[in-house]
Amino acid sequence: MEIIYLDEVNSTQLYLIEKIKSKELLPSVAVVAKNQKNGIGSRGNRWIGRSGNLFFSFAIYLNDLPNDLKIQSSSIYFSYILKSILEEEGSSIWLKWPNDFYIENLKIGGTISNLIGNIIICGIGLNIKENPENFGKLDIEIDKNEILEKYFEKIEKKISWKEIFSKYKLEFHKSKKYFVHSKNEKISLENAKLCEDGSIEINSKRIYSLR
Repeated sequence: MEIIYLDEVNSTQLYLIEKIKSKELLPSVAVVAKNQKNGIGSRGNRWIGRSGNLFFSFAIYLNDLPNDLKIQSSSIYFSYILKSILEEEGSSIWLKWPNDFYIENLKIGGTISNLIGNIIICGIGLNIKENPENFGKLDIEIDKNEILEKYFEKIEKKISWKEIFSKYKLEFHKSKKYFVHSKNEKISLENAKLCEDGSIEINSKRIYSLR
């Protein structure tokens, strides 16, 4: 994974999407920013970035992902790998379905995935130093470069979806007191059933999330 470091950018995700579309950059490549002025949150919302937090996006060919990974569940896959690394460092971080990082009951970050042809572009923002009001931050001190090195090493190992899912489903119950938005509808996860492909089933309806 080639890693490009920037001092400041509006959004690592939008920057990388533009560079991939123009073919100025090719997978596998990541962009890491010290400061992100206009990050993207869920449903097109703005993710408020504070200097010193973790902002990065990476592009990878679909062929370089595990064969058993449904592309609609890629955000869960990418998020859980980072979550597991931070957990190994001593954090109590957990993953709310499908793409939000939490410490206890406060959101501290999230993941956005976009598909461009045969390339998936994943962006991750995580509060590790500063947090806006009503949000939390990571509960341990980390070296960003070391964490990213470990993260991309695991991504390149193509850990199977089956292995990731077997662990994620053990903490899915934590998501049940929250809501998710689907097609502009706010849906309670209280009675949601987690399916093997990473989707959820509510009232006999399947909900996927590529975001």
